[in-house]
Amino acid sequence: MKSLNRKDFPGPRYPTRVIQFGEGNFLRAFIDWQLDLLNEQTDLAAGVTIIRPINTEFPPSLNTQDGLYTTAIRGLDERGEAVSEARIIRSVNNEINPWQDFAGYLALARNPAIAFVFSNTTEAGISYHAGDLPDDKPPVSFPAKLTQLLFERFRHFNGAADKGWTMIPCELIDYNGEALKALVLRYAEEWQLPAAFRDWVETANTFCSTLVDRIVTGYPREEAEKLEAELGYHDAFLDTAEYFWLFVIQGPQALAKTLRLERYPLNIRLVEDIRPYKERKVAILNGAHTALVPVAWLCGVDTVGEAMQDEAIRHYVQQTIDEEIIPALDLPADELRQFADAVTGRFLNPWIRHQLLSIALNGMTKFRTRILPQLLTHIRQHGAIPPRLTFALAALIAFYRGQRDGQAYPLQDDDVWLSRFAAGWAQVAQGRPLHELVTEVLQDTGHWGEDLTAIPGLAEQVTRYLEVILSAGMREALSRL
Repeated sequence: MKSLNRKDFPGPRYPTRVIQFGEGNFLRAFIDWQLDLLNEQTDLAAGVTIIRPINTEFPPSLNTQDGLYTTAIRGLDERGEAVSEARIIRSVNNEINPWQDFAGYLALARNPAIAFVFSNTTEAGISYHAGDLPDDKPPVSFPAKLTQLLFERFRHFNGAADKGWTMIPCELIDYNGEALKALVLRYAEEWQLPAAFRDWVETANTFCSTLVDRIVTGYPREEAEKLEAELGYHDAFLDTAEYFWLFVIQGPQALAKTLRLERYPLNIRLVEDIRPYKERKVAILNGAHTALVPVAWLCGVDTVGEAMQDEAIRHYVQQTIDEEIIPALDLPADELRQFADAVTGRFLNPWIRHQLLSIALNGMTKFRTRILPQLLTHIRQHGAIPPRLTFALAALIAFYRGQRDGQAYPLQDDDVWLSRFAAGWAQVAQGRPLHELVTEVLQDTGHWGEDLTAIPGLAEQVTRYLEVILSAGMREALSRL
């Protein structure tokens, strides 16, 4: 069986117009996949040079396949029908390890055709590294590397206003573009680079903040042999992902023309502020996950897909989203409804087995960030306690008992919470009233940011739900909602 390469699998090649920091699965099934579609459907003609952000030999370089690899996009489409689409991605030209080819890396700054910089260097990637210097070959941190490239470009083109870049980072931190820009300017100042360069960074370059959304499952180790037999070739960089994707960019509307989105619209939103979209994702997608996990697990279910096949659990999740999450959010109702429908399809994706226990990691913090804001907003708007979000809180407390059908299961959270629940549930077993445990949990202002027992009726309602869960079982408690 042949391995994927450009000689045996000829096709279009595009001039390098994009620098990409990061060679991982996510960028390849998200950014490079979208660029490949735009290259095929429009005259964008944007090739990518990948910069390996850390000095490592693993995974091997994409150069071993001439930059080619296959994406397998699988899930439920807008009609709820299962789709599986394999595609050879031709947008990537090559990969450079700057520790091994510093000259080739620095030469990118002198390429007049390059217009964009994409990145995903993990959440820790956009950070300051003390000791990075402008003459390092290269510096350690991604922001320092970018500063080095920008300064080389500034010098080579004599500060030309039309030679700036558009930076579109995909790291999962709030306002990632603003954070990246601040670090570039910090390095420029610490390195005592000319004031004219700092002005050029500010005026000739654009730093966009983004929200990215797609589950990328990467190399399908257990299915690779079967998929390669279907494809007819060997691909060491085969990359799998879900059907759904969303790319929200806080940046100028002119990007729509530059990226040819008016000719081939993708699921890309150019917006003035990404915050409402982040709140939507956290509240609906992540919030539904967090509300689902303890309920489904204590109903005897192990994965998200199995939970959504269960009529009672699916009904609970959909009502929670429709009646208690969406009304608390500040975006057009049709957009929220469309996103919620997509979430349901994503949860039902037969190709992704999301283990509930893995999603349960740090559940107390997830409840605070993903569900509590909607719970409090509902109370402010309606003067009443939302039953399902409150039930989710009771289910979460029950989950931290660590017992399902008499069998223990692992709990993963902050040690303080694990110790508190271990002691609290042991005391309940010895006769401590449930409402005391609930009160202890809800009045932790250090965690919640306020004393939740001060909300009239909340602790009492959580306690009532918890009593039914313990006495009748989760499934019966769910049926009584």
